[in-house]
Amino acid sequence: MKISIKNIIALPLAAAIIAGAGCKRTLDINQNPNQPSVDQGTPRLIFPAAVATTAARVGGDLAILGAVWGEYATQSALSSQYRQLDAYNVDGSQLNAPYNGMFSSGLKNYQAVIDKSKEAQDWNFYLMGTVMKAYTTQVLVDLYDQIPYSEALQGSGNLNPKFDDGYSIYVDLLKQLDTALAKNFSASTVTSPGTSDIVFGGDMAKWKQFANTLELKMYLRMVNAKPAEAQAGIQKLYTNNAQFLSTDAAVGGFTNVAGKDNPMYEQNIRQLNTPDNLRASRTMASFLQDRNDPRITYYYGSTSPGSIHQGDFLSTDPTYGSAARLVQRATDPVVFISAAESYFLQAEARERYYAGLNAKSLYDMGVETAFSNMGSSSAAAAPFLAGVYAYPVAGTLSQKIEAIVVQKWISFGYGVHYIEGFFERNRTGYPRTSPVYSTNAGYVPGEFVISKNSVLAPGQFPKRLVFPDVERTRNSNTPATVPITTKVWWAL
Repeated sequence: MKISIKNIIALPLAAAIIAGAGCKRTLDINQNPNQPSVDQGTPRLIFPAAVATTAARVGGDLAILGAVWGEYATQSALSSQYRQLDAYNVDGSQLNAPYNGMFSSGLKNYQAVIDKSKEAQDWNFYLMGTVMKAYTTQVLVDLYDQIPYSEALQGSGNLNPKFDDGYSIYVDLLKQLDTALAKNFSASTVTSPGTSDIVFGGDMAKWKQFANTLELKMYLRMVNAKPAEAQAGIQKLYTNNAQFLSTDAAVGGFTNVAGKDNPMYEQNIRQLNTPDNLRASRTMASFLQDRNDPRITYYYGSTSPGSIHQGDFLSTDPTYGSAARLVQRATDPVVFISAAESYFLQAEARERYYAGLNAKSLYDMGVETAFSNMGSSSAAAAPFLAGVYAYPVAGTLSQKIEAIVVQKWISFGYGVHYIEGFFERNRTGYPRTSPVYSTNAGYVPGEFVISKNSVLAPGQFPKRLVFPDVERTRNSNTPATVPITTKVWWAL
């Protein structure tokens, strides 16, 4: 049977949107009663549905969260859908759906793929399942710091799995990726995934690159908390001549049809029946406009968009009514790791551990790729790379990391993986925090500001999500609530 990417995506995305409405808050992450048991399926059937779930959440609920907390967008002053989010007024009653979905229809299914393919010695599916399990788990860990892991996914065998700390989970995920990469992919038991692979269409070389790039990203996340381990892990990748992504690891094939479109577009525009909730944030808009960066049109549809100061949704400023909407497209892909991000990760690794060897060229390739992704061209990046975005070759390591991360921040709008902008700022502190609000004449375009209507203590940004009620009500081992201002284990 020919498997259509669009048909695979449609049902999981539709289910994801329904779950987002809050009607499944008591759903057990160990078994979703609305889906057949994975015991009845094969890796070829289970895998694409699991990937679609991850895409629905990373590219839906979490993309909206990242767009606001990453200061790409802010709540419109003419509506109210995301006021609590923009004010950092988030508790366990919100954002249950991504946590629940990524466990019950994501991690549970990836584990089934891993177990079944291991039994059959089908190492292609084993690698694919391991990479997507690691990616999905890493996103959850970076949001919550602790999650059920070593005792999770056992069904009725353990309905109260313990929570493991983020560092221990990272270590195990990296070990699992190494194990998967070491398998014999030429064994007679290995099968071609074909169209059941909705990420790379069965190209296993790219899955190996995805695995290596994910390891590189995870090791770089560790540089603050575990610098020696981060260095050793990255140097091992280079010693082993690891190949990294030069194409996007992404799910595409979306169309402008309900349930078959980009999940953020479906959730924020089609389901809410309005394009008006997310407007241009002064933070990002001012940065791009100040530099005459053509990517501003990709974001906001204009070279001189009106914008709203972050979190200023209660204002009666008459200009806010015409503030540019955050442009969203029904056919946009959902990106897990982009080629541009891969180049930026490699540039940082080269600066930290290889005296900057090839760092500039990798940085330039990242910027060029981001320009190309965002409706411009790689050639259009040239004058910027010779001007306002010139790599600080003679600068300090901090200046170089800042240049890399700020460009990475811009690139995350492509493929709606805005959540990575939030993560990277927590890791590096870039873009910088402004000492004044953006209405002040001394404001520097692109520096982050505290939401005007923040409910947090002065000077505080959110750093994580609190454990959701959907977990607390069913798992007696859920830890005590940790404030969203508490950093996760790898953050600054």
